[in-house]
Order: sequence, then structure tokens, then C-alpha cells
Amino acid sequence: METTTASVDSANPNESNPSSPRTTSSSSSSSPFPVIRFLQAPVTTLIEYSGVFQPRRNNDHQEQSESLIHNHSSGNGRVSNSSSDGGNGTGNSEVTIRISPVNRVNGRVADVSGENVGSNNNSNNADSAYQQRYNLQHVSRCIEQILPFSLLLLIVFVRMHFQGLFLTIYITAFLYKSNVILRKQTALKGERKLSVLVGYSFLFVFHVTVVYWWFQDDDLWKPLFMVPPKAIPPFWNAIFTVVVNDTMVRQAAMAFKLTLLMYYKNGRGHSFRRQGQILTLVEYTLLLYRAFLPTPVWYRFFLNKEYGSLFSSLTTGLYLTLKLTSVVEKIRSFYAALKALSRKEVNYGSHATAEQVSEAGDVCAICQEKMQAPILLRCKHIFCEDCVSEWFERERTCPLCRALVRPADIRSFADGSTSLLFQLF
Repeated sequence: METTTASVDSANPNESNPSSPRTTSSSSSSSPFPVIRFLQAPVTTLIEYSGVFQPRRNNDHQEQSESLIHNHSSGNGRVSNSSSDGGNGTGNSEVTIRISPVNRVNGRVADVSGENVGSNNNSNNADSAYQQRYNLQHVSRCIEQILPFSLLLLIVFVRMHFQGLFLTIYITAFLYKSNVILRKQTALKGERKLSVLVGYSFLFVFHVTVVYWWFQDDDLWKPLFMVPPKAIPPFWNAIFTVVVNDTMVRQAAMAFKLTLLMYYKNGRGHSFRRQGQILTLVEYTLLLYRAFLPTPVWYRFFLNKEYGSLFSSLTTGLYLTLKLTSVVEKIRSFYAALKALSRKEVNYGSHATAEQVSEAGDVCAICQEKMQAPILLRCKHIFCEDCVSEWFERERTCPLCRALVRPADIRSFADGSTSLLFQLF
């Protein structure tokens, strides 16, 4: 069954043609930031200023209506009626009636005009974009309502735990700086000064001593010997205890690494490789100890009879089970580092003979000097043991041919670095 639809267009020659280009005013990209509005609605202002969503223009609906009326194709059954004053073609208005055939299929009207379908799709896309902008604005307003109260609670929290937060930030910054100092001293090799190493070692030990002396009444030292606290610690006190102990243990390990650097200050070749292996073993030993360090604190925290014996037993057992699974990986890494230290030969080559060195030219391609304790790699290239050992701390391939020489192994800490991630649980 076919039916027809009629559309009426009215045009005034004195007005501009709707299909003609429109001039729209756009905001300048260099417009100043609205400070006053930002103070009133910070989230919405930032989103609008970044261009995520823009205000909807008032003439959007007018343009959509004109696109539905004006740009129909001339089809079958089209009837036009024009009226003019005096028949001279200079009338003030013109009325056009267009009749377009449509099909009705199963009670639904299907438009035969492809341009009408495209106009409807554009209208749906515009409505969807408008709905997204509206939802985003709604979310930003909700955030603006919650933000002042959240900031107020944050201020109160900082005031209640000001001493603990200040100490945590201080010891963390001191640890990061100490790690940089240790890596620099390790890279100096034979140019290290004994007085500087002794001074830094004393500073690190003094820093650890002062922190534990300052908090001697809080029994921070007991978890160091795997002794749980006497009283059940509140959550934030448990976090503070774990963070301070974890940081101070790493600080003490850095002082011990500086002592090793004093011993290997003038070492070359085999001594340098041995130094890197010992530093790696110290770090993996530290990681294993740090994995156990938070256990006494959290064991006492979860073993809280106030929530019921069954609940406290279940949570404590679950924590110990998860802790055991995480410790297994640390034990494997420690064993691999210990095995590498006990290995006398290098795992990426062997010591070169005098004939092999003579054929290669007796000049190291890395340091461009006479070879010291030359090592013959599996790819048949020869380098100083000192140079190639340092190279394989960062790479796994030959410096010349890029052949894979060093097998996949545990991470090396021969540069003196210390893991900076906190062991909280």
C-alpha cells in the first residue's frame, strides 16, 4: 500500500538562502582562562576549556528542521503551486508543495527518499552526542559537590597523622638520594675515595640509629627480629611500622654495600666480577628478608579476637598462605644468586689463551687498551674481563657482532642499586 507525504516550503527572496554558507562565530583559541568560573566549578571549567565538550548551539534544531524540509529530491507525484503578485515574478513570497511517495510495510512507514534517511541519521548522531555531553556535565557536577568535603577530610587526616606522614616522606626521599649516591660510587671503580665511602657509610648508619631512637617507645624494632607487637596495631599504625622498618633495612644494607666497595676499591677483572656477584647476592638476601619483615605486624593485626575467633583464624591463615606463595619466588632468586657466586668460571665464555689474544690483536674493542684478564666469548670475540663484565650487566649480546651470548638469568644488581618498591604486606 502506498501513501503520500506533503511538505511545505516557504521562501522569501528578501531573506538569505538557507543553503548558502553560514557565518558562525567561534571562540578564539587564545581566549583567557576563566578564573572566576574555575573557582565556582573547577571540574566543569577544566573540561570545557580543554574542549572535551562544547555548549550546544541554539540553531542546531533549526538547521536540522531545514534539512528535513528543504533538500528533498524531486520524485514521482510531485506537485508545485506558486503565487506571485502581478505575475511579473517579483512577488514577496513563494509557497511550494511537494508530495513524495512513501511505502507502508507492516504498519510502518518507510521513506523512499535517501536524503531523508541521511538527515535522520545525522539527527540521531547529534542527539547522542548531546546526551554524552549532558552525562559528562552531570558527572563533573557530582564531583564538584563531593570535592570540598573530600579535601576537608584529607586536611583532617593529614593533621591527625602529620608526624607519621612527614617522617615517611623524609625517609623515602633520603632513601632515593642514598640509592643515587651508591650507584655513583659503584660506577667510579678505582677512582673511589676511601674517605668519601667511610663518610657516607657513617651517615647512613647514623640516620638509621636516629630514627629508631626517636621512636623507641613505639617498639618499631621488634618486627626486625620477627617478634609481633604486644597490642593489636590500628591499620595506619601497622602501615607506618611496616614502611619505616622496610626503609631502614634498605638503608642499613646500603651502608653494608659501601663497605664492600671499600674492599673492592682497586679491583679489576676477576675482582670486579666478584664485586658485582656479591652486590647481587646482598640485594637478593635483602629482598628475601624484606618479604618476611611485615609478617609479624600483619599477623598480630589479623589475629583480632574482637571480630570472632573463627573470622580472625580464617583471615590469619589466608594471609600466611598468600605470604608463603610470595616467599617461594624470593627463595628461588636467592638460590640462583648464591649459585652464580659459587661459580668460578663465567657463564658467557672462558679465559682466552695467549695465542688467541695475539691473533685478536691484544687490544680490547671496548676500552681500546691492552687486554687485562681477556675473556673469549662464545662468538669467538675477546675482551677484557673488566669491560665485558660491566657490559653484560646491561646487555646479553656481544658488543661487536650482537650475537646472543649471555643466557637469561636473574636480574643483576652489580651497579649497586637497591629495589625502591615498598614491601607493605
